[in-house]
Amino acid sequence: MTLKTAYISHKDCSLHDMGEYHPESPIRLQAINRYIEETGLARQLVMLDSTPATLAQLEKVHPRQHIQRIIDVAPKKGMVSLDPDTTLCPYSLRAAYLAAGAPVLAVDKIMSGQFQRAFCAVRPPGHHAEYSLSMGFCIFNNIAVGVRHALDQDGIERVAVLDFDVHHGNGTVDIFKDEPAVLVCSSFQHPFYPGRFTDIDRDNIVNTPLPEGTGGPAFRNAVERDWLPALEKHRPQIIFVSAGFDAHRDDPLAGLNLLEDDYTWVTDLIANAASDYASQRIVSVLEGGYDPEALAKSVYAHIRRLTGDL
Repeated sequence: MTLKTAYISHKDCSLHDMGEYHPESPIRLQAINRYIEETGLARQLVMLDSTPATLAQLEKVHPRQHIQRIIDVAPKKGMVSLDPDTTLCPYSLRAAYLAAGAPVLAVDKIMSGQFQRAFCAVRPPGHHAEYSLSMGFCIFNNIAVGVRHALDQDGIERVAVLDFDVHHGNGTVDIFKDEPAVLVCSSFQHPFYPGRFTDIDRDNIVNTPLPEGTGGPAFRNAVERDWLPALEKHRPQIIFVSAGFDAHRDDPLAGLNLLEDDYTWVTDLIANAASDYASQRIVSVLEGGYDPEALAKSVYAHIRRLTGDL
């Protein structure tokens, strides 16, 4: 079954630039866009420009004073650091609004029946951004903004966030740790950056730590063991995916050994859960992935399976 799938992005997301040697660079989106065009996958997708998140939407995730501090320090020229890994250039705030707005747009379009699934090809990423802390390349927590918007929709009372980035989704866990309506499952290399909220004990938080060197078979076993029972119990009515591809064997920033087939597999697992519980509804948002070729091929594998293309 082919499912109508949107590809939500914006050219201004590529204007966010943290410096010549920073791994979270505009090259990432360029590599993805080029590959889906060359393979013809783009022709199977509904291509949409993101719209910026509003201040009101951001305030449902982050306190106003935190947002205002970012606005106040955003430079008109040059660069300003939010933490040792996260820098603002004159175009960063615009990109951050667009990145946070993409899952909001996806929710609106999915809930109106225009398509069933969406992949948000945006940057900066978001899953490390905590309630009142920007960190780890992330300014606002994009996926959390989308989740809050989904919970405002009629008929949506339970949401799941599934995060297979190589780094723990500490920001998403922080934001939703005391909200039983939101299940957060995160697989990640451990011990590793960021080392926050990995030992939290909540019924709605499922952490799946993986030792350095973990490959596909052990990753698959751990995800099946931890995520499937949690999904069956929670029965989410829409699923969000923090789609980080830096657990790939060729990624320079980490030490897991996944391949494109593993991203196909985990996407199938998520798609099956969406079919069982969520009326096919999936909003996937790009997080990490820093080897351009591996990233592009992994995203391609992920989106193909979102569309139902076998």
